[in-house]
Amino acid sequence: MNVVIIEDESLTAKRLEKLLADYDPAIRVVARIPSVAKAVQWFTDEAGENLPDLVFMDIHLEDDIAFRIIEQTKLKVPIIFTTAYDNYMLQAFKANSIDYLLKPIDEDELAAAIDKFKSLRQSAPPAANGQPDYSVLMSLLNKAGKPEYKDRFMVTIGTKIRSISTTDIAYFSYEDKATWLTTHDGQHISIEYSLDKLIPLLNPKDFFRVNRAFLVSLMAIRNIHTYSGSKLKVELKPTPREEVFVSGDRITDFKEWLGK
Repeated sequence: MNVVIIEDESLTAKRLEKLLADYDPAIRVVARIPSVAKAVQWFTDEAGENLPDLVFMDIHLEDDIAFRIIEQTKLKVPIIFTTAYDNYMLQAFKANSIDYLLKPIDEDELAAAIDKFKSLRQSAPPAANGQPDYSVLMSLLNKAGKPEYKDRFMVTIGTKIRSISTTDIAYFSYEDKATWLTTHDGQHISIEYSLDKLIPLLNPKDFFRVNRAFLVSLMAIRNIHTYSGSKLKVELKPTPREEVFVSGDRITDFKEWLGK
């Protein structure tokens, strides 16, 4: 099976590609495309008659809504959308016969979506695969706008419940089998979120996941040290209990994030 991934977050695209390989090593990702303009160019100039069997498409890309790709190329390839929208929007997609995956993408949900695609492909001829009403979805998207990021987190400290503004958070970390929130003034509080679940809730301009255990705020970075082999160590304030290094596969994206 040949697949195209249309996603403007390179880490998300890489993770999806890995999940696809884990599901079936025979799946071939023929292109990873970050924008509407580049997707239109690819389907127009490069794909030709060799269209992929399936497309994974993020709804909000760096330059426009992904539906523009379908409008401009008259694309008929089956699509699984990836989205961070709430239940209201998900019901809208479901009502229009679109497969979707809620970010961060779950491995089991991905497998179920591909299994559904395979089943539909085997049970119905290509001509029977109707296209959903994209005008309806465009209207809903225009009303909803982009997903809102969290402004604050409710936390429990002993018998007290507090609201902590996202701007007061230095970093999130995973240690001792729990996720912790650390504020700029040094408070270290356990929260009921995994780091994977936190990613779509936080503005990517302000937070970056440097490795499997740390999701850091730009404002918490004091210094960055380069070691041999281009290894990067991040010095955070307040100082965490362990040294923080940027994972090798995230260094390029980390540098791009710092420069935005």
